[in-house]
Amino acid sequence: MISVVLLGTGNVSKNLFESFLNSDEIDVLRVVGRSEKGLVHFKNRAETSTDWNALPKADIYILAINDDAIAEVSKNLMINGLIVHTSGSVPLAVLADHSHSGVLYPLQTFTSNKIIDLDKVPFCLEAKDPTDLDLLQKFAQLLSNHMVHVSSEKRKVLHLAAVFVNNFTNHMYTIANDISETNDLDFDLLKPLIKETVSKLDYLSPTEAQTGPAKRGDLKTLNGHLDLLKDSQHREIYKLMSNAIKASYGKKL
Repeated sequence: MISVVLLGTGNVSKNLFESFLNSDEIDVLRVVGRSEKGLVHFKNRAETSTDWNALPKADIYILAINDDAIAEVSKNLMINGLIVHTSGSVPLAVLADHSHSGVLYPLQTFTSNKIIDLDKVPFCLEAKDPTDLDLLQKFAQLLSNHMVHVSSEKRKVLHLAAVFVNNFTNHMYTIANDISETNDLDFDLLKPLIKETVSKLDYLSPTEAQTGPAKRGDLKTLNGHLDLLKDSQHREIYKLMSNAIKASYGKKL
């Protein structure tokens, strides 16, 4: 049995918490948050508290809070167990004040009011001490079938790549939704296309899967699309993306 104190009440904490409860080998000693309101999701299923000072003795303390707060909050925690944060972009070094520290980064997008299955979510692990890394790996194995040891430097690059495939891509969906609504079209018509675009990556590289007028060098279609775009920002994004695709496949045009 691995004992855990969960620090933070955001989307990552909620998803981790649900996985913890599904394991017979994880004992959630306490969930700590900044306010009683933030702890509502956890109440009656685990001990909760807004006191960040008097923490129970545990094997692992999981700091699942905003990136900008990790360094400051961790410095004020008086604990002896392994403390880990869950950030993709914050280096392990911010926990240097603690003898036992690590990173437990679930490479996934977490949205409010949606709990996902962590079984297939990649967990990026890092720790200063081999013994701590061993404990962290045993713990991660209780959550997921996919784990990888990643340094702070590599994890930062991985987080950058994740922003492109997740955050930027979703913003493209937002633009497509705006365009659809402005022209009295149902965005749902595009969802099969979205799913097919993603599913192709199971057997094709992104380079091989690329299609569209920019790759083909179809200037008439590209200019026609620009004429349809009334929003100046949308026009700039369209031109930027089209030029990037054309540059990538320039030798084939």
